[in-house]
Order: sequence, then structure tokens, then C-alpha cells
Amino acid sequence: MRKKILFLVNHDVVIYNFRLELVEKLIQEGHEVIVSSPYGERIDDLCYIGARFIETKIDRHGTNPVKDIKLLLNYCKIMKAEKPDVVFMYTIKPNIYGGIASSICNIRYVGNITGLGTALEHDGILQYITTTLYKIAFRKIQCIYFQNIENKNFFESKISAKYRTELLPGSGVNLKKFFVVEYPSDEIMNFIFISRIMKEKGIEQYLDMAEYIHNKYTNTRFHICGFCEESYEEKLKKLQKKEIIVYHGMVRNIKDFIANSHCTIHPSYYPEGMSNVCLESAACGRPVITTDRSGCRETVEDGVTGYIAKQRDTKDLIDKVEKFITLSYEEKKQMGLRARKKMESEFDRQIVVDAYIREI
Repeated sequence: MRKKILFLVNHDVVIYNFRLELVEKLIQEGHEVIVSSPYGERIDDLCYIGARFIETKIDRHGTNPVKDIKLLLNYCKIMKAEKPDVVFMYTIKPNIYGGIASSICNIRYVGNITGLGTALEHDGILQYITTTLYKIAFRKIQCIYFQNIENKNFFESKISAKYRTELLPGSGVNLKKFFVVEYPSDEIMNFIFISRIMKEKGIEQYLDMAEYIHNKYTNTRFHICGFCEESYEEKLKKLQKKEIIVYHGMVRNIKDFIANSHCTIHPSYYPEGMSNVCLESAACGRPVITTDRSGCRETVEDGVTGYIAKQRDTKDLIDKVEKFITLSYEEKKQMGLRARKKMESEFDRQIVVDAYIREI
């Protein structure tokens, strides 16, 4: 039976990079797919494969109640006009205001907790307001998908345990797109940081570690891919001038950068759902060094497919990087191949697509 399915997201990348296979599958099965988000360059690609786009402006980090009420009213307008059979929502504002709108319009809806976000991470008035809004938004929800057990436990303790929930392996990883690539020569050892450049993603620990390691092991290079959400431009320029790091800015062909690296370093202490950076790097056969943090630790088997470092601990990160450097070439390569095997058995994106199809 043909259904109309509405996706609410706060950025085109959220659906194109991590849910493209789901959109393709739904269109192939004859369903009508509508994407509502701010306009971005990936929207045209989604429309090309058959999705329909409705623009919705979202102030992702803002707390202006007037703008948020406008967002809620806009979602209600879309749902009344389109009358979708089911709504899928991602990230905080689409979850909350899309949930309230779906409830008002009596439309089935499914929430996706892709990480708690800073609003929920810390105790205080903002957490109280956000949890209250979630209680209102999710009162009629069909199902909530979580990406890690800590997020699920948080919701059950702070919001409600009555919801029907399912734990998914993050967004999964496309094992055909991110395939094993030949391990590079270790004459120059390349490490890579792939993320928005912000404090909670561990950029300060990465830069301090890079400076120490490069001074000790001159054949190391530290690459950074991502756009600056916070003011680190001057520090990046300074370290690049010293030839300690190479800053590539925002890149589209991230797989090529992973292919040229020996190891991905993701020192995040951000409230992740499940780190796509870790999943994609491991799928390409690259060891990963990340932190003992929900959404990160699940992607690595410590000492087998990579290493797990303490959060916000530059010294421990340095220790883990040095431990990796002292491995033989073959040991590094085999660590990456074991990382790939872990992705195949636990994080195949098809697992996630199948869960959505069942829900629909």
C-alpha cells in the first residue's frame, strides 16, 4: 500500500548522508517521500531521486520562543496540507515541534534521538524546559529510536519509561560506499580529525596532542576536516604554518581523506548518538582512536580495532597515539581490517533501513 512519508530534519546533510538508503528504498517501493528542512546543496540530490522538498527555516541553536512557535505553526501547516501517513523526526527541534504538530494533527510519528545535545546533557533550567517539551511532544508517539543505551536510559529516567523504543546501531554505515581501501605506506604517518571544529568535539585535545607527537615523531602529519563552529581559525593557521597540521576545511569526498590516513582520531566528549566518523573510518579499514563516551566507545574494541582514551585527557590521548605509532605496519593494517569486520557484523546500515520499513 502506497504511503506518504514526511521527514523533518534540521539540515539536509542529516538525511542525505545518513538516511539516503532509506529514502531510496521507500521511493523504490512506491511510497511518496517528502523532506522538510532548511535548503542545502544536498536537497537537489534528494529531489533528483524522487523526493519532494518543502523548505522550513530552523534556528538550530537558538532559544527564541517566537521563532520556535513559528516553527511549530509551520509544521502544523505542512501536516494539514500534506496529510502524511507517518512522520519521521530527527534532532531536538524537529523532534519536539514536529512531535507536538503531529499530535495536534493526529498523525502517526516516530522520534529519533541522535544524541542528547547540550540542552539535555547538563542539569539546569534549559534541561528542565527541554525535558518538559519532550514530555508534551512525545505523549502520542508511536516509537522512539535510540542510538545508544545511555540516551535510552536518560529518557526513561528523566522523561518517561512508557514509550515503545528500539535501539539501533546509530545510523549504520553503508558498507558498499565505505569499503576497505588499501592501507597507505607508513613513510609519513597521517592521522585525521573529521568533525565540526568545536570544543566538545575534542579539538583542543587533538591540537595539543598533535603538537606534542609531531615534535617527537617528525614523520607524523595531522589532518583536520570540518567547518569551524567556534573560533579556532587563528590557532589552526598558526599550527598549519608550523606544518604540524593540515586544515582542509569542509570537504565532500571524505572517503578519499580517510583512504590517505593511517588512523582516525575522534576525541569527542560531545553528547553523541553514535559517531558516524568512527563508523565510516572503520568501514574503510582504518583503526580509530576515540573516547570512553557513549556513542564513541561502542564503535571500537579497545586494543583490537583501535584505542579508547579518557575524555578531555590530552595525556591519555597522547599515550594511545604513541601506542598506535609503535605498532608494526602489519599490526596497524590488521587492526583496521578487524575494525571493518566489526562494522559488518554490528553496524551495517541495512539493519537500520529494515527497522524503518518494519515500522512503516
